[in-house]
Order: sequence, then structure tokens, then C-alpha cells
Amino acid sequence: MNPHEREFEGRRVVVTGAARGIGAATARLLALRGARLALVDRDRAGMEALADSLAGKARVVVMDLGDAHAVERGMDAIAAQLGGIDHLAHVAGILRTGNALDIGVEDWDACMHLNARAVFTTTQAVARHMVKAGQGSIVVVGSNAATTPRTGMAAYAASKAAAHAYLRCLALELAPLGIRCNLVSPGSTDTPMQQAFANTAEDRRAILEGVPGRYRLGIPLGRIAQPEDIAESICFLLSDRARHVTLHDLRVDGGATLDA
Repeated sequence: MNPHEREFEGRRVVVTGAARGIGAATARLLALRGARLALVDRDRAGMEALADSLAGKARVVVMDLGDAHAVERGMDAIAAQLGGIDHLAHVAGILRTGNALDIGVEDWDACMHLNARAVFTTTQAVARHMVKAGQGSIVVVGSNAATTPRTGMAAYAASKAAAHAYLRCLALELAPLGIRCNLVSPGSTDTPMQQAFANTAEDRRAILEGVPGRYRLGIPLGRIAQPEDIAESICFLLSDRARHVTLHDLRVDGGATLDA
């Protein structure tokens, strides 16, 4: 028997970006371990399909996470419906690629809107409820690109770096109030977002082996992560097993950043 099988029994958890990929894998694992879930995304159909598979353990909330007023109202409604919010897994994100001299302001703004602004709006709205309760834990999914330069990923990396800096400041302010905030920073993970970025066997081989001309390191473990690999790390940091861990950035990238 898994000793952590029911560690989220009765806990009230919000998962953003829940319609697919890492968010969906995280929601499944949390539900399996007893959580009561609020799934947040813009993709209603994807969330409803997931909720149907979770045997009534999840409710679906369609929300634009970059809209501060909508997020505040939405999280207030979730807290009222669930009776509070114990944990937040903020997974929502977007990838727009292009060389720094070529990428348009629209792609820059799109990355900043969802990867940075939405981290601010969502964590702020949820943390206010946790402060009232005097407890809670937050995990934001970042990226190893926030700390390691990548060619063709300037907008994405900058938005993730902004989110990292903000989340660590939030963690410092909330720690005395009994609330923990941590980051999980994946590398290449087999999600729809990754597949759109690298969709050929040659692309995947370059990810694993590295590309010297692009200053890109390979993955020492020799495999691209599955969403479940990231979900396990998220659940650990949310759980009481990590009760003395805050302000931490856990890279889950198969060694790709050489622990930089």
C-alpha cells in the first residue's frame, strides 16, 4: 500500500491549467489521494472530460487567470463552495518561441500575461484565503528556462523568471503566517505544449543529446519527462511531508541544467 495514498483526504485543492498535460496529471494524482478539487482553465471541454473521470471529486471553473478581478471573484466563489482552500497547484502556462530580435510584442505579452501576471493574480487571490485560515501551501510550476538561457525562448524564459522572483518574495512574506510557497521547474516534458515545440524524432533526439551550436545541454537521464513525473513533485511539495520546505525551486529536468 502506498503510505501517501490518502494524504490529501478532505483537503480542498485548486489546480490551474487542469485541462491537460501536467495540470491534468496533478489533478488525477490529488484526486486519487483524497483531495476535493476545483479545476481551473479556459478549456471547459477538457476539464469536464477530466472531471467525469474523477468520480465527482472535482468541480469545473472556467476562468481567465490574467484578469485580476475575475480571478478574485472566482477564487472567492471556490472558497465559499469548498469551505476554504488548503492548497494551490498553479500549472497554467504558455510557450511562445522565437529569436529575441524577431519575436513580436504580441508573443512577449502573451507569455507575460499567462506565465507571470496570472501567477501574481492567482496566488494573491488564493493566499488571502489561506492567511485567514493561518495555513496552506502553494506550488507554482515554473521552468528550468527561468535560470538557464535558451536560444529562441527569450520571452518564455523572461516570463518564467519573473514568476520565480515574485513567488519567492511571496513565500518570504507568507512564511511567518504558516503558508508555504514553492516552485517546481520542469525541463522537457511530454505534454501537448512540448509536442508542438518539438514534434519530430530529430527534435526529440536533439533534446536528449543536446545541441552545441545552440548552447543547449542534453538530458543526462536520457528521457523526456512524463506529466506524472512532475505531478509527483508537485504533490510532495503541497503535502505535509514538505512541511519544513518553503522558498524552494525543485528542478525536475533529468539533470538537464546540471543543477545550475
